[in-house]
Amino acid sequence: MNTHKPADRIQDLQYFGEFGGVNPSITDSSTYTFLSAKTMFDTFEGNAEGCYLYSRHSTPSNLYLGEALAAMENTESANVAASGMGAITSVLLQLCGSGDEIISSRTIYGGTYAFMKNFLPKLKIDTKFVDITNLESVEAVINSNTKVLYCETLSNPLLEIADIEALSKIAKKQNLKLVVDNTFSPLMVSPKNLGADVVIHSLTKFINGSSDAVGGVICGTQEFINDLRNVNDGACMLLGPTMDSLRAASILKNMRTLHIRMKQHSRNAQFLAESFQKDGLRVVYPGLKDHPGHETFKRMYNEDYGFGGMMTLDVGSLDKANELMEMMQMQNLGYLAVSLGFYKTLFSAPGTSTSSEIPMEEQKEMGLSDGLIRFSIGLDDDIQRTYEKMKECMNSLNILK
Repeated sequence: MNTHKPADRIQDLQYFGEFGGVNPSITDSSTYTFLSAKTMFDTFEGNAEGCYLYSRHSTPSNLYLGEALAAMENTESANVAASGMGAITSVLLQLCGSGDEIISSRTIYGGTYAFMKNFLPKLKIDTKFVDITNLESVEAVINSNTKVLYCETLSNPLLEIADIEALSKIAKKQNLKLVVDNTFSPLMVSPKNLGADVVIHSLTKFINGSSDAVGGVICGTQEFINDLRNVNDGACMLLGPTMDSLRAASILKNMRTLHIRMKQHSRNAQFLAESFQKDGLRVVYPGLKDHPGHETFKRMYNEDYGFGGMMTLDVGSLDKANELMEMMQMQNLGYLAVSLGFYKTLFSAPGTSTSSEIPMEEQKEMGLSDGLIRFSIGLDDDIQRTYEKMKECMNSLNILK
């Protein structure tokens, strides 16, 4: 196993541009020419390393980014996709067929939930949603049709923590593939080192970090990535979730600062979570000792990067949540927007936005309340000042009593 820190593995990669540039050149072509017909045939069959045929298959920029992400996650290989959903759907369709079943955490991104709950049944693939933190309930629903165990390291939006090592033991005992969405915790947690088979990210979020690109990645064994790219039955090849070369080059450059950004996101979120908890607010943050998964996360995490930039506050009602978010935006404390990982704090009420695909009765059952606000904490230099201004907004709305 490569024991270097994930940021060091990224840093150790070296790419030069065509004319000696410190950034690799971008090949802005959809198709490539050959000096011989045989080389074209060999490339199409995957037998001509370093040759390119058509940009839906691969491009230099996409391969560079994939190598960096595989290095980060310590996997053999990786394949980038046009979006996080492009990565998630390709993995599940590659691993499952008619009659198969998935066991998934009940608290996951709304788009993933909708794909599993509403789309996959059309292909006769069913999903059982469970409390992923209850290992007995996970094991209880496994049967002969189960093929995949799916979770998010930090769940969206409730920030439940999956014990990846324990889930991996269950998956291996039952001959299942453990697929982990690590979008909320890049660098902080390395799921492959804990036993995950496939690691997914939405690159749109923390990894890119500037809210100007959409992308996804699948990290896994070379064999699995080859299967995804297979011209005859590979999901990434045939479904066409191809990342644009210009976007791949842009995301690769942003990855060079990921380790700095994640540390600052975590420092700021830890400060705000501790401060608001002292003020008597209902705060959920993995770095708080009373978080049910705090010790589990500490067992898994790479300590240098902290507990991440995601935090939730429950202010009691949707009306109050909306009032607070609108006021914070007016005070330039952040943006009322979905997504996460931006330099500026982003906040939204997930029950009516990123988790709105989940029926209300199921939201209530899992503990997703009307007044819950999901925060992606930004890179503010003076987080004490941010806290004081946020507190002023809360006081004006009688949220702090």
